[in-house]
Amino acid sequence: MNLTLLAIISIVVLSAIFGAILGFASKYFQGEPIPIIEQIENILPQTQCAQCGYPGCKPYAEAIINGEEIDKCVPGGDIAISRLSELMGIEIKEGVKNFGEVPKTVAFIHEDMCIGCTKCLKACPVDAIVGGIKTVHTVIKNECTGCNLCVSPCPTDCIEMLPIEITTATWKWKFDSIPIVNVSSSISSKSKII
Repeated sequence: MNLTLLAIISIVVLSAIFGAILGFASKYFQGEPIPIIEQIENILPQTQCAQCGYPGCKPYAEAIINGEEIDKCVPGGDIAISRLSELMGIEIKEGVKNFGEVPKTVAFIHEDMCIGCTKCLKACPVDAIVGGIKTVHTVIKNECTGCNLCVSPCPTDCIEMLPIEITTATWKWKFDSIPIVNVSSSISSKSKII
């Protein structure tokens, strides 16, 4: 019995010592909070499409901190606007753009018209287009962000933006719209759940 009591006391003492060490370490070695610019950048979709007027998401995040409007990110859409307004503590004004449900598109190169000029390769911010000089180019569908930057530099107009086929992988599942019912309150107290 003495051995059991000694084991219990030693476990309790060791637990208290290690708990104090972990508590001290969590306060002393606490990481720095994430800067606001990184939080803004994490909300933006990271397509680097320049549709906002800035060369990428980080410069746009810096501009937002300096007072730029939060409604310039087309790929981010309404979701990004609402999350940015929440983070920055800004109310969404009436004049703010409403993107609604923007259909996701990908670039498609009509390979019979492609001359291999590589202008689209240079314009693509995410390297979703592959090909070489004077060879036919093609788009990696899974990498394309649909930013539309490759269309205008093409001298033969062989690039077209096509909507993505809706599958279970690309469908926007709206789990918020599923009603949640409290089952226990809707069942009478006398009935049993089988």
